Amino acid sequence: MNLNYPLILGSKSPRRKEILTKAGFEFLTQAKDTEESYPLEMPHNEVATFLAEKKAKAFAEDNQYNDKIILTADTTVLIDNELLEKPQDEEEAFSMLSKLSGRAHQVMSGFCVLFNGKFEKYSDETLVHFNPIEEEVIWDYIRNHKPYDKAGAYGIQEGIGLTHIEKLEGSYFTVMGLPIHKVYQALSVFAKR
Repeated sequence: MNLNYPLILGSKSPRRKEILTKAGFEFLTQAKDTEESYPLEMPHNEVATFLAEKKAKAFAEDNQYNDKIILTADTTVLIDNELLEKPQDEEEAFSMLSKLSGRAHQVMSGFCVLFNGKFEKYSDETLVHFNPIEEEVIWDYIRNHKPYDKAGAYGIQEGIGLTHIEKLEGSYFTVMGLPIHKVYQALSVFAKR
């Protein structure tokens, strides 16, 4: 899709970059460091969208981004209404993956489109069903893939994600970090006619 304005992906995620590239968008990548905090009383299913907007607000403060489309995103994992964020160490990663083993959990990906001071927020949810995962498989995955940059301690496109997800109810790309079907619709308003 050719857009009327330059597109900037406000993310360091190689997975989001890959999805956007494969979808045929031309864009630059410029991430700003944003503290990923949120109000503790916030419903957990709203956190991803809140953080995506917070990341976009970091760009809104800078005039050099006028007449540019800013796309930011965040992904969260929920099980039993517990938010599984990025694990801090091996033990936390093991604990998270043990909770997901043999169960279904929700993955929420939120994104925000910022253009000239106007924010549009979107989200998508996918239900992920995991087969049971043996302890030694979890440890092997953690040591080989070091999933410390991933909510819920796994990536759908590697290791345990490839071998132990039984089925999805929703979009694969939402789990990977960017609900591209919704991003495409959101950016189509900027398409060259």
